[in-house]
Amino acid sequence: MSAPLERLRPLFYPRGIIVTGVSQHPGKFGTVALHNLLRHGYQGEVFPMSRDGAESFGRRTYTSIGDIPAGKADLLFACTPAKLNADLLRQCAAVGVRAAFIASAGYGEAGEDGERLQRELVDLADELGIALAGPNGQGLISTPVSMCAQIVAPNPPPGPISMVSQSGNIGSSFMNYGLLTGVGFSKAVSCGNSAQLALADYLEYFAADDETSVTLAYMESVEDGRRFLDVAKSHSAVKPLVMLRGGATDQGKSAASSHTGAMASDDGIFEGVCRQAGIARANNVEEAFEVAATFATQALPRGRRTLILTAAGGWGVLTADACAKAGLEVVALPDDLRGTIDKMVPARWSRGNPVDLAGGETRDTIPEVLDLVAAHPDVDAVIYLGIGIQAAQANMFKSGPFYPGHGLDRMADFHETQDRRYGLAAAEAAARHSKPVLVATELVYTDRGYGNSAPLAVAESGKFCYPSGHRAVAALAHLVRYSEYLRRRSLA
Repeated sequence: MSAPLERLRPLFYPRGIIVTGVSQHPGKFGTVALHNLLRHGYQGEVFPMSRDGAESFGRRTYTSIGDIPAGKADLLFACTPAKLNADLLRQCAAVGVRAAFIASAGYGEAGEDGERLQRELVDLADELGIALAGPNGQGLISTPVSMCAQIVAPNPPPGPISMVSQSGNIGSSFMNYGLLTGVGFSKAVSCGNSAQLALADYLEYFAADDETSVTLAYMESVEDGRRFLDVAKSHSAVKPLVMLRGGATDQGKSAASSHTGAMASDDGIFEGVCRQAGIARANNVEEAFEVAATFATQALPRGRRTLILTAAGGWGVLTADACAKAGLEVVALPDDLRGTIDKMVPARWSRGNPVDLAGGETRDTIPEVLDLVAAHPDVDAVIYLGIGIQAAQANMFKSGPFYPGHGLDRMADFHETQDRRYGLAAAEAAARHSKPVLVATELVYTDRGYGNSAPLAVAESGKFCYPSGHRAVAALAHLVRYSEYLRRRSLA
């Protein structure tokens, strides 16, 4: 096992976890962390620590670390006051703990006294051989072992994304998008002040982790720029790295300094680092998650030639504009594709790219056209717009006073079945031809009462459904740039 995997393994695959700061009060962080571990079925042993030894959630609590059997726990999750944690670390090391997540605040972000406590804690952890995450963080998750060790929700579904964030709340936002879309996480950590383990350490671990296919990171500062660049380059050589950075403006730098106790770096330098290291830099939380989800669920394109398939003209026009602005090529529709599609739909279709079928399709046309365009050697990627229109009408039928009479039940079933077919067909075409096929519809965020069968089918297929054409374009552009980066590396 590689050194990064071995060092951080107790953080993400602990045999057992000691949780401190547990009490009878359900709002205390230690109690919440214990609840979340038990609620989500953590597969190892849990050893709650309390001052009075009272039961918590039907579990015995310990009043002394020395009462915990040696070798049973290798991770400490500390929710105790900062001044107590150094002694706690010594006691835990004596029973076999090799990693610690310090949720406690009051360290480097809290002024000179906090900085002194933080330095002392790091020196002690180094002396004891303990990998120290935090302090001042929200927690960590590892879905392969059903571990939700956090002082807040959420717990995302399992999946191929791993995440490290210098803000607990931004990390929660990423994971909430995972819950919303079904594109899940393998591991996640809120690294807080990064007193010992820096962001680069987690990137190094995720690069070597077989259960991570893409890493998503939020950063506000970096202490060792040279090491960060070297680790990021090594990471991007084997799997995508998506980053969102806070503190890019003067106002953001001030907020970042007060938030984590660290100083932000120059944004122009950081932009150059991203280009040099093949980092996919996102502009906001939504884009960061969507780009990571795209890397996790789509093949890399061979080039920039993009074909747009749309159920209505306006969506196609705006998406073509977005492609042009993003540097994607809205490829001229190949003659053989035009001739084939001409035989499938009435003459009113667009006869170009975007391919607007203008409502002339039959029940089999969409799956057939998706497969045709994805198979074509002159097409590198497909964006499919307007899915779910029929299913939305089905929901309107079902929510009104005339349903299920007047034949509305049969029509609703037909509409839902068709749109479900289309969602699955997009994923099938992508898999069959090893090309990205991105599906976009604003209906992913509507029809809450009944759900819409089209975006639900996209999610069922394991793909991400984009809420608009321009957001699909933004994600695809990142895939293209990363694919080109890998090609340049291979030629260097």
